[in-house]
Amino acid sequence: MTEQAPRVLLGRIVAAHGIRGEVVIETFTANPEDIAAYGPLQSSDGARTFELKVVRRSPKGGVVARVAGVADRNGAEALRKTELYALRSDLPEADEGEYYHTDLIGLRVEDASGAALGKVVSVQNYGAGDLLEIRLDGVAITELVPFTDTFVPTVDVAGGRVVVELPVASVDDAEDAALRPAAEEAGDGDEPEDDDPRTR
Repeated sequence: MTEQAPRVLLGRIVAAHGIRGEVVIETFTANPEDIAAYGPLQSSDGARTFELKVVRRSPKGGVVARVAGVADRNGAEALRKTELYALRSDLPEADEGEYYHTDLIGLRVEDASGAALGKVVSVQNYGAGDLLEIRLDGVAITELVPFTDTFVPTVDVAGGRVVVELPVASVDDAEDAALRPAAEEAGDGDEPEDDDPRTR
């Protein structure tokens, strides 16, 4: 199977607008109107492309736009919840100190001494800023770390790594999670088995 080229989620169609096929798009670009600046965008599966023309900003955020080939409300309604992606190669390089989420995912995570901690598996945002989701080595848990200079002092995309200062509690929890299965297994034989009450 051919590996899909890296892509970046730029927006999501959230509603139809009016009767002429216009749609409301929730945008993830710094300037909402820029969602139409990178050529045709792709659906999440890459099977469809969409040429956009921004009409105006939406008072609720995002933009109102026309989609080529969509001329009525029914066509616009059919596109609701469609995610809009651009190829990473079609986007400009990020400014210094800024990063595309897709460039962060997969980076190995190290501590200040260079010891491996895990890797970045996603970037989340629940309204208070970006969080790196890190899968720690040797355990089946992930840790969310604020994507700030305090917790992530070094980002080296070219070198494939980030340096992370994990909170002490997170390190302790990870060590406990790694040790717990072995401790539980060792404890299985320590306690005497109860007599089967059916034999009494």
